[in-house]
Amino acid sequence: MSENRNPIVAPARWGLPYSEDQSNAVIKREQTYILAFAVLTILAWQTEFGTLALMPFTLLSTWWHEMAHGLTAAALGADFERLVIFANGSGYAESSGRLWAVGQAIVSAAGLLGPSLAGSLMIIASRSRRATRLVLLGLGAALLISTLIWVRSLTGWIVLPIFGLAAFAIALRGTEKWQRIAVEFLGVQGAISVYQHIGYLFSPGGVVDGQIVRSDTGQIADALFLPYWVWGGLITAAILAMVWKALQIAARI
Repeated sequence: MSENRNPIVAPARWGLPYSEDQSNAVIKREQTYILAFAVLTILAWQTEFGTLALMPFTLLSTWWHEMAHGLTAAALGADFERLVIFANGSGYAESSGRLWAVGQAIVSAAGLLGPSLAGSLMIIASRSRRATRLVLLGLGAALLISTLIWVRSLTGWIVLPIFGLAAFAIALRGTEKWQRIAVEFLGVQGAISVYQHIGYLFSPGGVVDGQIVRSDTGQIADALFLPYWVWGGLITAAILAMVWKALQIAARI
């Protein structure tokens, strides 16, 4: 009986197959699915129906964004006071203490780059069974702990614990396939969350709770140099580079 030296590798019907189970062709095909899903999500965010349909994940991406602001401010010596998320998807992180100009720019940039970095790491983690489960457990713990310590809004108190408990449930009771799907989906959402409104990166201000406030790129420009739209372009390039690198690393694992 001859030995089959070219085993057939069947792609996962949902989610990326784990690294030890896949061929290069499958990897490329599944990465195409990830990119297509990211583009469709960005397009959906630009419509009223799409925004409404994705609202739970919009609120989660706001949490990523504001947590990145708050934790970065705390790391630079400020006091992270509270995090507020509104039902329309906007929000803010409030911190006290003085930061020098570069520090203020870093805090503003962190809110834009932090979710994309976290999402890219989640895409990489989805290639490993163990890492996938750990990511879900870590995310669930972070959501619940941050809600207790920093969140100070009804929307946040309702939505974030639901996501946290769901992450725990999938990590502890879900099948490997659904664990992988969850991490991939959340990773993609995090990586592209800054594009909920494509023009935000290239505008001087935005609306939070009905009030016009300076945008993150506008604050970077105020603290450093160059106009806000230049920083918007640089941050866009950095986000694309992170996602591309994450896909490359995931393909090699």
